[in-house]
Amino acid sequence: MFLVVLIFRCQLCLIFVFLFCALCEPFAPSAFKNVFLHNLNNYTIMKITKTDTEWRDLLTAKGAEKLAFDVTRHEATERAFTGKYDANKAAGIYTCICCDKPLFESIAKFDSGTGWPSFFQPLSTEAVGEKTDGMLFMKRTEVHCADCGAHLGHVFNDGPAPTGLRYCMNSASLGFIAK
Repeated sequence: MFLVVLIFRCQLCLIFVFLFCALCEPFAPSAFKNVFLHNLNNYTIMKITKTDTEWRDLLTAKGAEKLAFDVTRHEATERAFTGKYDANKAAGIYTCICCDKPLFESIAKFDSGTGWPSFFQPLSTEAVGEKTDGMLFMKRTEVHCADCGAHLGHVFNDGPAPTGLRYCMNSASLGFIAK
C-alpha cells in the first residue's frame, strides 16, 4: 500500500512539473529562450545568442520587415498570403533573416496553397532544428534555425514526394539570395 501511495505521489509531482514548465515557458526571459530551445528529452545549445535588444537592432540594421522580430524571436506568425516569398519563383537560397544561415533551396519550394512559402526539405539536416510546439492546444512541430534559434515556422506530414513533408515557413523569418 505504501508503495502504491508513493508511486501515485511521484506521478502527481511529475504532472505538476510538466504543467508548471508549460505555463511558465512563455514568460521565461528571452535570453534563456535564445540559449536553450527545449524538448522534454533534448536540450539544444544555440551557436549564436543575443538579447532581444541586440536581435531587434540587428534586424532593423538589415532592413528586415517589422514583423521579423516578433516572428523569429517570439514565435509570431505572419498572415497568410502577405509574405514576400510566398509567390517567389526565382532560383536561389533561402536564409535565416537573423544569422544568414542557408536553410532551403528554391528547388525544394512548392506551392502548397496555404499562403506561406513551403518546402519539402531543408538544405541539410544541420540547417534547421525542430521542437514540439503545444500552442493553440494542438501538437505541432516548430522549425527553428539551428544556429540562432530563430522561429521559422512549422513542419507538417502532408507535403509532396519525395519526403511527404511540408516545411511551412514565415517569409518574415527568411532572407533570399538569388542565383
